Amino acid sequence: MSLRICILETDILRPELVDQYQGYGQMFQRLFSQQPIAAEFTVYNVMQGEYPSDDLTFDAYLVTGSKADSFGTDPWIQTLREYLLTRYERGDKLLGVCFGHQLLALLLGGKSERATQGWGVGTHNYKLAAKAPWMSPVREELTLLISHQDQVTALPENATVIASSDFCPFAAYHINDQVLCFQGHPEFIHDYSRALLDLRQEALGSQIYTKGVASLEQEHHGATVAEWMMRFVAHKPETV
Repeated sequence: MSLRICILETDILRPELVDQYQGYGQMFQRLFSQQPIAAEFTVYNVMQGEYPSDDLTFDAYLVTGSKADSFGTDPWIQTLREYLLTRYERGDKLLGVCFGHQLLALLLGGKSERATQGWGVGTHNYKLAAKAPWMSPVREELTLLISHQDQVTALPENATVIASSDFCPFAAYHINDQVLCFQGHPEFIHDYSRALLDLRQEALGSQIYTKGVASLEQEHHGATVAEWMMRFVAHKPETV
């Protein structure tokens, strides 16, 4: 039986990217279709006020990346915060990527803010700091495509760090069997990352831009993270 995943889309792509990439919801669906656990997805763009009706149930709720700040005060962000807190209190499984990773940390007692390290772009390598039954296939290190200038700077009290680097100490975390979040973008592909770099070249500056472009020669483990996410959703903890 397929898992049912609600994708809460928190951005609208730049007009010049829409024709090729549609949106983050579509990018996640393409990614998850390539991993071995069957799942069905419904996308709701919460920036536009779209949410599932109360009679629908899902196995997990995934919060995508966004150009917005997780600590922003936009009305749609406040509505999303309230919605996610309700879902958390009901015991629903929550997944977060980039903006979603930061928002859930903030919502559950951690801290997210503009990073003193500056922009993170291109391909980034992390050390894995924890292991769990759903982290299959097993990896010794993790590499993901990234694009962020905000970071989680303090984790919720009950969170466990999964992946870290000197640049991004809290790059992935989980909270028991309920919350799983990644700063990096498993749904990105190299071409999309390059398009973002080109669009932001002036804002990034030549040094960060050039280094980011060069890093795209490296492969990434987006497919691995997608499988971890679905195994996390499907995982049933042992009861005593």
